[in-house]
Amino acid sequence: MSDKTDRLHILLAVGNCAEKSKTRMAILRAKELLEAEDCATDLFDCAVEGLPLFNIETSTRPSFRVIWRRVQNADVLVLGSPDYHGSMSGALKNFLDHFWKEYAGKLFASVVGSHEKGLTVHDQIRTVARQCYAWTLPYGISFHEGEDFGEDQAIGRALDDRLRMMAADIARYGRVLKEQRAAGLSAGENGFMARYR
Repeated sequence: MSDKTDRLHILLAVGNCAEKSKTRMAILRAKELLEAEDCATDLFDCAVEGLPLFNIETSTRPSFRVIWRRVQNADVLVLGSPDYHGSMSGALKNFLDHFWKEYAGKLFASVVGSHEKGLTVHDQIRTVARQCYAWTLPYGISFHEGEDFGEDQAIGRALDDRLRMMAADIARYGRVLKEQRAAGLSAGENGFMARYR
């Protein structure tokens, strides 16, 4: 067990506002698996907490500071979204729009519910990460609610195996990037992180 201050901090965002959401179920399972990897987790559920539509003129109001601190403290962001018309949900995009420099040097991972493969949604999340100077896992986890969930609505073994793989990789690569990000922040003007943070 690592020291609490050394633990990897993961913010998981559920970008589905439906009450019965398979995206939420997958993200909650990812949360359990990350905790088993000795990561500290924080869940942001758009259906429960939500955010007003992003407006650059009002995004710094005091109530916004609470979620800002949570994003700021995260080392890794795990983003869950349904595939809506080949795109991420409006709720997840709105969440992502509220931040920029807070993402720099951090690791993004994506979990997408799709009747196809969700590839365009994964690509859009990678695009946001790239535009904000973040890293991404080289793969995303996709699931099909009809194939990856049993009749009892439990997560099937194949999806659970993919989520286990993702949690292990987040713990492994997230720790490396956390260390490198900290080194970059202390590198002075010549370091990438010092310029973009």
